Amino acid sequence: MIGPVELLRQDRKDELWLMCCGFADLSLEQFMVIQKRLLLEEIELLKSCELGRKVMGGAIPDTVEEFRKHVPLTTYADYCPELPERREDVLPAKVARWIRTSGYSGGHETKWVPWSERFAEECRKVLAGVILSAGCRERGDVSWLKEHLKVLYTVGSMDYGSGIMAYLGQQAINFDFLPSSGDELPFTDKIRTGFAEALYQGLDGFAGLPYVLVAVGEQIKQQSAKIDLGSLLAHPKALPRLAKGLIKSKLAHRPMLPKDLWSVKAIIGGGTDSAIFEERVEEMWGRRPLELYAGTEGGVYATQTWDYEGMTFVPNLNFFEFIPEEEHFKWQLDHSYQPKTVLLDEVKAGGNYEIVITNLHGGPLVRFRIGDMIRITSLRNEKLNIDIPQMIFYSRADDLIDIASLGRLTERIIWEAIENSSIPYVEWTAHKEVNGDRAILRLYLELNDDRDASKEAIAIAVSQELEKLDSRYHYNPYKIYGTPNDFESAIDSKLIEVTLLPRGTFSHYVSQRQAEGADLGHLKPPHINPSDKILSLLSAERVAAVESEVASVR
Repeated sequence: MIGPVELLRQDRKDELWLMCCGFADLSLEQFMVIQKRLLLEEIELLKSCELGRKVMGGAIPDTVEEFRKHVPLTTYADYCPELPERREDVLPAKVARWIRTSGYSGGHETKWVPWSERFAEECRKVLAGVILSAGCRERGDVSWLKEHLKVLYTVGSMDYGSGIMAYLGQQAINFDFLPSSGDELPFTDKIRTGFAEALYQGLDGFAGLPYVLVAVGEQIKQQSAKIDLGSLLAHPKALPRLAKGLIKSKLAHRPMLPKDLWSVKAIIGGGTDSAIFEERVEEMWGRRPLELYAGTEGGVYATQTWDYEGMTFVPNLNFFEFIPEEEHFKWQLDHSYQPKTVLLDEVKAGGNYEIVITNLHGGPLVRFRIGDMIRITSLRNEKLNIDIPQMIFYSRADDLIDIASLGRLTERIIWEAIENSSIPYVEWTAHKEVNGDRAILRLYLELNDDRDASKEAIAIAVSQELEKLDSRYHYNPYKIYGTPNDFESAIDSKLIEVTLLPRGTFSHYVSQRQAEGADLGHLKPPHINPSDKILSLLSAERVAAVESEVASVR
């Protein structure tokens, strides 16, 4: 079957756009027809394999309605021991690649998920569409696209979802990764080497975590006044680019920024930090990152389109169901309760939902709870005339910090509050701390400079930013809107308390985890609700840092 890169080579650009971005032109009715047709095909595959019969609990559905009524919701435990042991004889389709999770493990040290050959092929087309959306100016614009674009590689290996999706995207469009040879390099060395090559090879695109782009941008700003020209003589092609960048920054009367060095055509971001850092990325790099919602368990779920607003669901990789927030909380109170689901044509604007997926094209996951909460921001994109509900990532379903007066705090909300307060931080983590009948938000922060900082002032600044964010997101169900005293009482009652960690705490933690052999997704502590073990490790790093400082004084 002809793929995206063949259409690109043959200059069949209208067909390329239709193949990869045509889902944005579907009506909601057409979207649901595709969903249900592919689900019925998947049900037949599940009926014919051992694992499918097991997870369907003996049900033999013939319709979508029977499937939703009789097949239970599942978690990864329902696929054990078959998936952890990577048994291919029990699966609904031939495996193209086994992939491991890189984030939340939900009690499993490593979660392995197989992608079928057809699933990988369909995902390749979707990823080509994401790339097209990230670089186009308007619907149907493919004029900028060509083979051998230089793209910085900042994701995991092909054992991880991010790595396999980067590889499939490369196959779809035939771009070149930077660094050109760095498969065995550690993550940070790979990024450093990639940017060094970009100075003399150029840089057209980036796919990964936006905070990496912000960190690199800050480094370029700081080093623009003290560039070691001698180190660049080995790559003379870098000198004209650097000279041009310095001139542009001087004319703008500011330090040099990445946009002075490169004219990046497309940036694709994933993760919670995409929405938080999008403005800083655009300021530094001259282009806004396109946000992608994806995961190991199901590839691409949704993507922003070329207006960089809400994300649009993709119809052909997973069948979607949604657990309304009130149903999710009923289940939280009683795990024997089976929460009800709705379909995409039944969701409501402004509603929060736990997302449930069933893999299509021979994938093994059936009515699977991936553990994410999303928010439906609108029922369609009026600006682009996209007739599909729009969404944003809201939180991990189990990563809420619920405190009266402060509200239901997610990673994104706390991170935005810290970022918007202009606190010069390196990293952070937070959890709910209960002393007697009093609950507070305990915020652990490592600052990125040595200035004296008042913990009380930081707590007040974060509280004030939370108040502003609540007026936008309305995440606090305990607040009576129109009475602005809740956050004032929160400040007065000191419901946020800050613990400042010494410089190097988080980098020491990462080094320790690397020495223990932890994989890429588990090197950093989680931002929300770190375990007691992680907090003890951070505390140990804190003690070690203090002892080091004392020793240096002596």
